[in-house]
Amino acid sequence: MREIQISQITDVIERLCIEANEHLPEDVKCAILKCRACEDGKIAKSVLDDIITNYEIADEEEVPICQDTGMACVFLEIGQDVHLVGGSLSEAVDEGVRRGYQNGYLRKSVVKDPVRRGNTGDNTPAMLYTEIVPGEEVRITVGPKGFGSENMSAVRMFKPSAGLQGIKDFIIEVVRTAGPNPCPPMVVGVGIGGTFDKCAFLAKKALMRPLDVRNPDSFYADLEVEMLDQINRLGIGPQGFGGRTTAIGLNIETMPTHIAGMPCAVNISCHVTRHKTAVI
Repeated sequence: MREIQISQITDVIERLCIEANEHLPEDVKCAILKCRACEDGKIAKSVLDDIITNYEIADEEEVPICQDTGMACVFLEIGQDVHLVGGSLSEAVDEGVRRGYQNGYLRKSVVKDPVRRGNTGDNTPAMLYTEIVPGEEVRITVGPKGFGSENMSAVRMFKPSAGLQGIKDFIIEVVRTAGPNPCPPMVVGVGIGGTFDKCAFLAKKALMRPLDVRNPDSFYADLEVEMLDQINRLGIGPQGFGGRTTAIGLNIETMPTHIAGMPCAVNISCHVTRHKTAVI
């Protein structure tokens, strides 16, 4: 059994909140550059050039890539041989987010109540997702999620009779409806299986996977490639001005489900699909 002080988790989350907002992952940068090389429209090229310049400035000057610094989604994979000591885990996570958003001068976007509103002033609470895994380490991923794209996401409870085509049509429907709203080029996370809530989690988790890493199941790996191609044939293009690049990536995560169902969730993200990971 390995003991880990809860304060270590706070310190790491503080750092990851800042780094994730200032530095786009390399796989996302590479995907944008690859799409820029394939564009032939003047406006599409210009928009992608501005996107590239923007993340280069953010890297160099260590400033946020986007004014919407997102709601902090924190994924913890906790080794079952770890004993967390020194306080409450959820409080430690929120303290890390609080410090990160204050010390990093990041915009605070969380309201106290979904209906009555009122800003919490420190971007807490975090959206916390925990998984117990083998080992004696804690793997922490912080993915700030802006709501221009989050608002365009959807979940549908399919019956098995809808088949694969039903899922394909749903993915295209969600992206087409989103249009220019999520600041394309988008990254599309798809969750299939589980329950109403679990498939949404899978879709969010899919956005944390590098865009150059395919699903280990060849069936879903091929589906990722197929659906990305179909999305880019929609012609929405960078920032909705038309072009070959409507999405730079699409990841699918799945899990078993009930015999009577086939839940599917599509979590839309903008081209600023931020996430940073550290292991304690």
